[in-house]
Amino acid sequence: MGKVTWGFTSSLDGFIAGPGHDMSWLSAAEELDEQTVQEMADAVGVIISGRDGYDAARAQADERDELTAEAYGGRWDGTEIILTHRPQEIADDPAIMPLDCHITEAVRRAREIAGDKDVQIISAQIARQALEHDLIDEMQVFVAPVMLGDGIRIYEVAGGRRVDWELVQILDRSPRSCGRVYRPRRA
Repeated sequence: MGKVTWGFTSSLDGFIAGPGHDMSWLSAAEELDEQTVQEMADAVGVIISGRDGYDAARAQADERDELTAEAYGGRWDGTEIILTHRPQEIADDPAIMPLDCHITEAVRRAREIAGDKDVQIISAQIARQALEHDLIDEMQVFVAPVMLGDGIRIYEVAGGRRVDWELVQILDRSPRSCGRVYRPRRA
């Protein structure tokens, strides 16, 4: 069985999307090494994302470039689960599987679909929920040399909640992007 990963590129000031889920800032990131992108894409069987990101991607379809229009720049092929409380509104999109369920059920179903491949969460809000239930095995983070000042934070919990991570791997084929893989420290 594969891992449950949380994968994203962030700005230097800790945002994974700008205001309104704007992703145009990713052009400031170093283009990742082709081999790294392909290896990461090949490892993922299912992506779990959220409704806000899905809606923003559809609304911004004409503005998004190759890098931000599709997962892994179009190199990924698998099942995308969209967690939403209104699955019937997007049920006609054959590219996705809309689900209205608890994060534990979403991850269980995703793991079943993914088989030996990884399940990757690309939503900050969904990742926070998965962390609350100790469901994340690994975090894959790249950092773009840009500051946004506002947008969707990597991790935000009212009142705070500390999560410690240990370094597993440095992805050094794209040095400007500071690629790192971490695993949560478990008691």
